[in-house]
Amino acid sequence: MRIWRGKDNLKKTENKAPQNRKVTDYYPIRRSNRKTKAELKSEEHRHIDDLIKNGIEEGMQVKHIEGKGRGIFADKDFKKGEFVVEYHGDLLELEEAKKREAEYALDPQTGCYMYYFQYQAKTYCVDATKETSRLGRLINHSKAGNCQTKLHPIDDTPHLILVASRDIKAEEELLYDYGDRSKSSIIAHPWLKF
Repeated sequence: MRIWRGKDNLKKTENKAPQNRKVTDYYPIRRSNRKTKAELKSEEHRHIDDLIKNGIEEGMQVKHIEGKGRGIFADKDFKKGEFVVEYHGDLLELEEAKKREAEYALDPQTGCYMYYFQYQAKTYCVDATKETSRLGRLINHSKAGNCQTKLHPIDDTPHLILVASRDIKAEEELLYDYGDRSKSSIIAHPWLKF
């Protein structure tokens, strides 16, 4: 039993009471400088924006392939999901694209490098038929390609890009599936079967 004797005794008891202390009273707070997934994704998106806007194409070279023509080969390793190149050309709406495609069909010497896709419930086409120094149009077809197409909007304008669908080693040919399985296309281009 405890006997209380005046005010002085009460103060001594109060001073002896346990204090609730925090770990941060003894150790400084250390903040993480790691970025969130959203921050990392946003940075990557801006990096790709810059590459596209400035027409920067790195880590690739053109080589001649016997019986096939030109092809694009990796000069460096690409990691799965990494941006490889833009499929660059004129961005057309469906009606204009169909007109151009009909014109190209009249001249068998003119190849057709038109890629149709959907963006925000509308059909677009990137027409890369015109020869330029851009490399995306020269990437060849394979059903088991190491690249895949992806839409990349910049200021609400779609851009068609190719990203690595698996890790790619330097010196590998860059390939993607054109997706064209029509009978007429396969008759005209039997290599689409592979």
